[in-house]
Amino acid sequence: MVTVAQPGTGDELLAAARGLARQIATAAEEIEQQRRLPGGLVEALVQADLFKMLVPRSVGGAELDLPSYIKVIEELAKADASVAWCVGQASGLCLLAAYMEPATARHIFIETRPGILANGPGQGNKPGRAVQVRGGYQLSGRWNFASGVRHATWLDAISQVDGEHYHRFMLFPIEQATLLDTWQVSGLRGTGSFSFTVGELFVPEPYSVVMSEKSRREHGPLYRFASSGVFGPSFGSVALGIAHSALASLIELAQDKTPRGLGRLRESATLQALVARARARLDGARHLLRNAVSEAWDQACEAGELELEKRVNVRLAATHATHEAKAVVDAAYEAAGSTAIFAERPFERRFRDMHAVTQQLQGRAAHFETVGQFLLGLDPDRQFL
Repeated sequence: MVTVAQPGTGDELLAAARGLARQIATAAEEIEQQRRLPGGLVEALVQADLFKMLVPRSVGGAELDLPSYIKVIEELAKADASVAWCVGQASGLCLLAAYMEPATARHIFIETRPGILANGPGQGNKPGRAVQVRGGYQLSGRWNFASGVRHATWLDAISQVDGEHYHRFMLFPIEQATLLDTWQVSGLRGTGSFSFTVGELFVPEPYSVVMSEKSRREHGPLYRFASSGVFGPSFGSVALGIAHSALASLIELAQDKTPRGLGRLRESATLQALVARARARLDGARHLLRNAVSEAWDQACEAGELELEKRVNVRLAATHATHEAKAVVDAAYEAAGSTAIFAERPFERRFRDMHAVTQQLQGRAAHFETVGQFLLGLDPDRQFL
């Protein structure tokens, strides 16, 4: 068995994320052009244990509390959205380890370096097809939007087994799949979210995971959260990090920029009010998200379960954070004037990345409808709670 050092605490992991900010910023252009995270940066993230934040402590992970986790994700996003997205996606998939045999989880996330998992929805949002055979399953299909797949070591294919009425998560080494370069996009280019296919691939039984209360082996508060209860706040924190940096860039620009026919930008009453309002929106959204996650975490710790109201509050706060962050980024982009359109400036990339975040599943505005159903006394759609 491989012996590994225990990952750090929330404060240590947050400090590690901050410590990587300069390296991440230096790699930003390469991330954008190559549509992937550079190998050296991936290794630095691995060395900092940032891909193991949500792996159970029993198999060598940090099993970090969710309030600390979202702070780390936001810190990474201040430096680069694609980096934060890849870490957040891979970390969320670590929840699967709570439903595996410990030896299997240790093999995937700890022993097979760098122990990074990537996945994606099936073609047409339908799971792949798996047939039960002796000792495991035979898997075929295509899956899209596999963020971080170009630096991953394992893939997770959401699948439907003939005769079963629930999904299985089939895990296998990345070398066993064919990657398809479908990631020609406007924002979050660096996530390299390719598609992948397999045909009649044998997946051994221990590498087939069912996420259910009956199959859950880990009972810490982190694993009381559904996957959407982790991915929602995580990607909401990516949005907050993007907005933080966009606003900071506008404030920096305003110190010296003098638009034609006007005085120095920072002396504009219009800009002064815009900056203040943007700061209030950003701080308010961050506070709501962190408070909702902290309250849910406290309940999971104390009661060992999460009430529907707490799950709804997390969903509302995560979606609200995403859309408030988008408003801040849009305001900063507009206020920067013609400066914003140049590729060497930070505004246009953050604008593109932010709008890519709002287009994905966890950021869509339809989640407000789910929350509204609950607030109006109806039974909400619980798929993303």
